[in-house]
Amino acid sequence: MSLNKILLIGNLGSDPEIRHTQSGKPVTSFSVATNRRFKTEGEVHQETEWFHVVTFGRLAEICSEFLKKGKPVFIEGRMHTRNWVDAEGVKHFRTEVIGEAMTLIGKRNGDNGDTQAPENPDPF
Repeated sequence: MSLNKILLIGNLGSDPEIRHTQSGKPVTSFSVATNRRFKTEGEVHQETEWFHVVTFGRLAEICSEFLKKGKPVFIEGRMHTRNWVDAEGVKHFRTEVIGEAMTLIGKRNGDNGDTQAPENPDPF
């Protein structure tokens, strides 16, 4: 038995970049930063970890439309490491999160933070 699952809650480090495969399938890529606070000998430290996220298909279109740099997001997916050889013959490796689900968290666009419920003209 094996499992390759990652859950991330963090802030977007960049707006999603959308492109299309040769067959026309949409692909987005963007970065997500997570922060961890911890104490060492009474001193508080913060550590930021960056993740490169890639999404495909309809999810890629949704990410491109709704995600913006700095906004909080919840990503569910799997880790994948790809490799390639560049024009100079140098082999490169990149570990990415293949996003399989995305949930917007925090305030909606245009939300001014007002917590008052909207008026309901017909409460019954």
